[in-house]
Amino acid sequence: MIAKPAYPYLCRDSDRHGRVRYRLRVPGRKAVTIKGQFGSAEFAENYRVAMEGGPVERRIAGEPGSVGALARIYLGSASFARLASGTQRSRRYFVEYLVAKFGGCAIADLDQNLVKQIMRKYGDRPGMARNILSVFRILIELAIEEGIRKDDPTVGVKRPKLSTEGWHTWSDEEIAQFEARHPIGSPARLALALALYTGQRASDLIRMGRQHVKDGQISVAQQKTGARLWIPLHPHLKAILDATPSDHLTFIVTEHGRPYSTGKAFGARMGSWTREAGLKNCPLHGLRKACCRRLAEAGCSVHEIKAISGHKSIGEVERYTRAVDQKAMAERAIARTLTTHTTFPHYPQEKKG
Repeated sequence: MIAKPAYPYLCRDSDRHGRVRYRLRVPGRKAVTIKGQFGSAEFAENYRVAMEGGPVERRIAGEPGSVGALARIYLGSASFARLASGTQRSRRYFVEYLVAKFGGCAIADLDQNLVKQIMRKYGDRPGMARNILSVFRILIELAIEEGIRKDDPTVGVKRPKLSTEGWHTWSDEEIAQFEARHPIGSPARLALALALYTGQRASDLIRMGRQHVKDGQISVAQQKTGARLWIPLHPHLKAILDATPSDHLTFIVTEHGRPYSTGKAFGARMGSWTREAGLKNCPLHGLRKACCRRLAEAGCSVHEIKAISGHKSIGEVERYTRAVDQKAMAERAIARTLTTHTTFPHYPQEKKG
């Protein structure tokens, strides 16, 4: 419906998360989301630019030396431009969030106590607090380069700890339940197999195609890290690929036969497939963790798992493999000692009283 007569072609609707948004729908042109608080000067400016056909971005303003001014410099910097597109979207969101809250604050006036006070406000949201602290550190580093200040007030401020579990790791029972609902040949089964047998992120899964398969391996250039991986094609994945013919450049496509624009959009589609299978709390990223778990349970070393997942640190691999079947692995460990050690030392029995 039309939000206000003062804004022709402006419609008010909700996104898939139920959040209200305002969209400019001019006939013959692509719909554009107008950012900013409805009725604010920023909103009016973004609406004007959109009506004129220009790019719509959040205008970040601020006095020289303020959080807002440094944020504007950072978003236009070469270091920001070098980030992967998905990382840019996430980083921009937190930069704009920080500006909305503290854009008028002078960077020179920040001290450690104020930073800690801000962190305490997000005590119940450690993920948000970590991102805000990261953005503060980026802007302060920029302020030091610009000569606005000489010290870093975030030094000594600890990053809040996240949950040790993180994304839920799919169990073998959950994987079997999904497979029972989505047979081989369906797009859902293909999506599951690609995620489970390559261990890649959503942003990489949506770009995989037959042109990346050669000599029994699938080539992956990770969008987030830039790492180039060659992953042997698991027989189960090969069988599913052979049973799912496609003339598209990517294995995974939308219902309209188009590649997914973002990993987030693909994750949402995967969520609907899991619900159809009667599963709850089984995110797409949990299949990446399930892949790492299975590799660990098969006896793979941390470095072997890293060669598949593309993780940079051993700590990340260890976090991803915490859901291993400890009982089964312990049984296999003892079984190995029976084949490598045929004799055991004799321990004398205690004398009975």
